[in-house]
Amino acid sequence: MEIGISTFVETTPDTLTGEVISHAQRIREVVEEIVLADRVGLDVYGVGEHHRKDYAASAPAVILAAAASQTQRIRLTSAVTVLSSDDPVRVFQDFATLDSISNGRAEVMAGRGSFIESFPLFGYDLDNYDELFDEKLELLLKIRDSEKVTWKGGHRPAINNLGVYPRPVQDPLPVWIGSGGNQESVVRAGLLGLPLVLAIIGGSPVQFAPLVELYKKAAAHAGHDASLLPVASHSHGFIAENTELAADKFFPSTQQSMNVLGRERGWGPYTRSSFDAARSFEGALYVGDPDTVAKKIIHLRKQVGITRFLLHVPVGTMPHEDVMRAIELLGTEVAPRVREEISKWEAESK
Repeated sequence: MEIGISTFVETTPDTLTGEVISHAQRIREVVEEIVLADRVGLDVYGVGEHHRKDYAASAPAVILAAAASQTQRIRLTSAVTVLSSDDPVRVFQDFATLDSISNGRAEVMAGRGSFIESFPLFGYDLDNYDELFDEKLELLLKIRDSEKVTWKGGHRPAINNLGVYPRPVQDPLPVWIGSGGNQESVVRAGLLGLPLVLAIIGGSPVQFAPLVELYKKAAAHAGHDASLLPVASHSHGFIAENTELAADKFFPSTQQSMNVLGRERGWGPYTRSSFDAARSFEGALYVGDPDTVAKKIIHLRKQVGITRFLLHVPVGTMPHEDVMRAIELLGTEVAPRVREEISKWEAESK
């Protein structure tokens, strides 16, 4: 059972003062957070790609590379790379370079992305949303599998027997598929034999169990050993010394961020009652003291089959020291409890 962190490197207004920190400051803070996550024994850190004013990470590989030389063990991944509007050659080169700097700790999490700003920015038509992802994933995997590439598609110039360098330390470079719970994307990941990441940010996490089963059935159908394929979740949450303190610290920035997205996407207002319901034992928010969060992660592993858990923190802008403390508690108190319990459970299940 792997435990880690994901972040979107947000720079939203402070909920009390209205002040907005600079992109540069937040990026430097994230590097510090990655270094701490490595020091307290977490397994993985993911940085998401966005192209808008309230998110500072348009180049996750660069941020991860800044942390790579200061860390020893933690795996470094995008969360996600918006592959549909990117060039697979450059994605591979960026993460192969990161893999070299980190000596084999880089991963790519490829997804369509839930925001659309990158499409007009890089000159792509949203009408080709699905086709772009399919084509570019095909090319990325072809580059991963072969040093010399011959390929032709509809949205990028053809490649005729050209080499793509540098080659990564890992062979193959890990490529995960990020999904918001769409059956088609889950089946695609299974058929390709690629690890799956589910964004479990609403509803009840146990409702994702059938998707995990569908994924494994698709993998087995394609001849892959489904038991060897990891499944991850990306879930919002926060940890503090006691549960009420964690909830009170995490709610303001979460409410602010959810209401901004809600106005953009036509959702209703995000209230404290909906927040409190989501942090119940069966809810999708992993907010509380270390024992509360550990129990919820263990439940997720046993009921859904998740083998990697990414706590997404912060949502919106929170004080850096609070985020650092949450990372410390996740690494030193939550992760050991989860690993011990899951090891016992797996041993008893054999």
